[in-house]
Amino acid sequence: MAIELSDELIELERRAWQEQQHGALTVDTASAVQASITAHAAATGQNRYEVEKALKAAVRHPEPDE
Repeated sequence: MAIELSDELIELERRAWQEQQHGALTVDTASAVQASITAHAAATGQNRYEVEKALKAAVRHPEPDE
C-alpha cells in the first residue's frame, strides 16, 4: 500500500529541510512538522512512522521527473 502525502505536508517538510540545511531549523518548525505528520497519519489511517519515512524520502530524495 502506497503512503499518501498531502501537498501541505510536503511543503512543510521542504521548509524544515531547508532550515536544517542552513543550520536554522527552529523548534517551532520541527514541532509543526511532527504534529502535522501525526495528524495526517491519524486522519488517513496510515502508520505514523511510515508517513514520516515516506515524507522524508519524498523531500530529501525525490524521484526524477520522467
